[in-house]
Amino acid sequence: MNDTPVSPATTPRLVEITDNNFQDAHRIRVREDQDQYVAPVVYSLAQAYTNRDTAWPRLLMDGDEAVGFIMVRFAPDDEDSDFRAEIWRLNIAEKHQGRGYGRHAVEGALAEARRRGFSRVTVTWVPGEGSPEGFYLGLGFRKTGRVEDGEIVGAIDLD
Repeated sequence: MNDTPVSPATTPRLVEITDNNFQDAHRIRVREDQDQYVAPVVYSLAQAYTNRDTAWPRLLMDGDEAVGFIMVRFAPDDEDSDFRAEIWRLNIAEKHQGRGYGRHAVEGALAEARRRGFSRVTVTWVPGEGSPEGFYLGLGFRKTGRVEDGEIVGAIDLD
């Protein structure tokens, strides 16, 4: 893991995925041992296409370099309140992990949720060694006690 923090000379930003940056998004690869915990970006983009009314996929850029991907589901009318605003995917490129990019992507997603009027965001993760559980708990998510399809549901309240 690379412990070099995000460069202070640039500000990472979330951008819409377009024809111009699709290949950059497609090239993002997590560590091999993390493949069991998160779908590849191309799968997420296909899912975003089939859920275009609710999916919010974004590429995380630092300067001109794609360093990660996040996709959130915003479905304010969902009957299940746990899944009205949910982080579906977070992929940080292997060489950029441990530098604060994941935190930046999640904070950007939470800001978008606030902007849209949500007061709570959820995320799910598969438990196990190497899972993102510690990462999400460290950001302030808490376990809800719910398990959905074998995945733990975590939530964070937005103030």
